Amino acid sequence: MKADLHLHTTASDGILSPQEMVQKASQLGLDVIAITDHDSVNGIPSALETAKSFPQLLVIPGVEISTDMPQGWVHILGYFVDYRDSEFNHALEELRNSRYERGLKIVARLADLGIDIDWERVLALASGGTIGRPHIAQAMLERGYIASLQEAFTKYIGNEGIAHVERKKLTPTEAVELIIKANGLPFIAHPADIKYLDSFAHQLKQIGLAGIEIYYPHYSPSKIARLKALAKKYDLITSGGSDYHGLDNTIGADIGSADLPQEAIEQLISLAEQRRMVNT
Repeated sequence: MKADLHLHTTASDGILSPQEMVQKASQLGLDVIAITDHDSVNGIPSALETAKSFPQLLVIPGVEISTDMPQGWVHILGYFVDYRDSEFNHALEELRNSRYERGLKIVARLADLGIDIDWERVLALASGGTIGRPHIAQAMLERGYIASLQEAFTKYIGNEGIAHVERKKLTPTEAVELIIKANGLPFIAHPADIKYLDSFAHQLKQIGLAGIEIYYPHYSPSKIARLKALAKKYDLITSGGSDYHGLDNTIGADIGSADLPQEAIEQLISLAEQRRMVNT
């Protein structure tokens, strides 16, 4: 069984539409994928509809929520979320609105630095999806202001960049609770560089954290082993994915490139089925 549980589409900052993502995953022989767009589940309905033509492929409705904590930012993945839940969608819409407002401010700040990019071009690159900093980086790259998307983040729009602008974010606790309210399973995304990860995972476990993502692009065997030990310590299940965006090789990796063991896939699906039985 092959799976990729961390994929971004044009509903946020990926280059493939949800329909194209499903088709691509099927072509690559994947059995399970999760659509995990930033602060958005708007791509889920079309992905599920397309998946009807590929019955061998399970599409998990997911989301990735950016959060803030004193030690830095953390992303929380949600699997098997109820993407139709009105309260859940309202909360995500507020987060997307804050991304939009931040985007406007970043473009204005870049203009003050002599980097002139068109906001309408940023919107066009977003294709109606969630506005993200990668869209601004793409616009900068098109105009020749940078040599790579990574340079945009390192020098200008990343958290330490000179044109960085903060936006509204949830705390990790709030994100976990939001996902649980939407009947989803919350996971810590790409956790290896989180400070005080042990105590952080323990804290979130107390309020319902289901697992952590440990099979991630460029994670070494020793890093995976350390994360696996942490998961075992707190009785957390594991996941993994490419974090595919399709922009360039500095943001995520190729679809299906994460070496996710079948046992991890089965545990996730089994837990989702158990929770569904409890909630019915």
